[in-house]
Amino acid sequence: MSKDWRRILVKLDAYRYMIPRTYKPGMQTDVIIYVDDQLLETVTRDLSLEQAANLAFLPGIVGRPIVMPDVHQGYGFPIGGVAATDAEEGVVSPAGIGFDINCGVRLLRSELTVEEIRPKLERIVEDLFHAVPAGTGREGQISVNRAEMDNVLRLGAQWAVEHGYGREEDLDHIESRGCIPGANPKAVSEHARQRGADQLGTLGSGNHFLEIQYVEEVFDRAAAHAFGLRPGQVTVLIHTGSRGFGHQVCTDYLKVLRSAMQKYNIHLPDKEMAATYIRSPEGQDYLGAMNAAANFAFANRQMITHWVREVFRRHFGAGGDLQIVYDVAHNIAKFETHTIEGKPRRVLVHRKGATRALPAGHPELHELYRPIGQPVIIPGDMGRASYVLIGTAAEETFASSCHGAGRVMSRTAAKKGRDINQVRKQLAERGVLVKAASKDGVLEEIPEAYKDVNDVARVVEAAGIARRVARLRPIGVVKG
Repeated sequence: MSKDWRRILVKLDAYRYMIPRTYKPGMQTDVIIYVDDQLLETVTRDLSLEQAANLAFLPGIVGRPIVMPDVHQGYGFPIGGVAATDAEEGVVSPAGIGFDINCGVRLLRSELTVEEIRPKLERIVEDLFHAVPAGTGREGQISVNRAEMDNVLRLGAQWAVEHGYGREEDLDHIESRGCIPGANPKAVSEHARQRGADQLGTLGSGNHFLEIQYVEEVFDRAAAHAFGLRPGQVTVLIHTGSRGFGHQVCTDYLKVLRSAMQKYNIHLPDKEMAATYIRSPEGQDYLGAMNAAANFAFANRQMITHWVREVFRRHFGAGGDLQIVYDVAHNIAKFETHTIEGKPRRVLVHRKGATRALPAGHPELHELYRPIGQPVIIPGDMGRASYVLIGTAAEETFASSCHGAGRVMSRTAAKKGRDINQVRKQLAERGVLVKAASKDGVLEEIPEAYKDVNDVARVVEAAGIARRVARLRPIGVVKG
């Protein structure tokens, strides 16, 4: 590592380090890093911690920004970073949400066992690949006109359900019931609309995937029972977001907010951290467009769910029905009330590569989850595992958890010198069948490109951020 972070960081306990506010002049507060000694080395390989320190410069920052154990370098903000700003006097930054607005994961559960699905696995993976368009720029099965797109942006998953893609009870199992209020279609550019017009119901590329799994191990029987999970059960995990639509919204507003920084005399240490005051016209426009993109993503995952259900019913009839365990965003900013220094305070929580993790009893949780807490879904890599966790009452994290394993290798490095046939063989030896639109879609996402999700989940639980419920093992993967 180019900088000796061990000399800079202050170790608070076995699972927390701190970047002190004295690290750089202008930092308004300390920054908390959730890692143990084993993971520390992986988070010091890139600019993650430098970006984390920069979060303390945000005007109106509340509490201490935090960094999750899956952290890695991102655009402006680290991926795996959480920062809260005052709802009245603070700023909003698109870099704190990311280009793929409401990139998120949805977990589906079946009544099938892994033994029942294995004989048909190859055919099912093939059918899923053809049913759900995957890959860079891939168009979906439907295209919406301008008026209908406005409805998608306002209603999110509700729009999809109303058009036959799912059922009303699905909405009870989605964060914010699949519709974030305050969406403003008028704040969305024509270019963003064009990019999104034919991408509803598509998976995309990069780290997005559709994965058939089974419940390998249960850690918390009561929570697993509440979520409808049991050992040996087949599940499906969907990971995608707002596609080119959300990317264009972010691109558009980075330009707008850079101009706004000059207008409002806002100074930040990294030009990628474009930000403006929440209450400014530019801030309100961005939030309206961001919420619209978030709703696009909820509709996208809802439509993909519909087509996945069709494939399973084709193979298993009524016995192949799939229920939603939960759908959670991990690139989003939301207004929430948190206890800061003993007092409730309304803040805008930026979560980039981090998920909401509300504890049992939280008023924002649907009544189905209020007695037990919110499901937290952490995808790993396609060779190892994913986790279902449950939210705890961790106020220091603004009720947030990590969102995945976290990259340790760039996409270029992952591909270098590797043979696609050898990678497929290695995955097959682990019992994983892969179908992809391109060889790069597989090579860029090899298991070695990620931290071991088992280590990340262990630290998250030990630090009191969330509690492990179940580990899911992949057996079939569809990628772009």
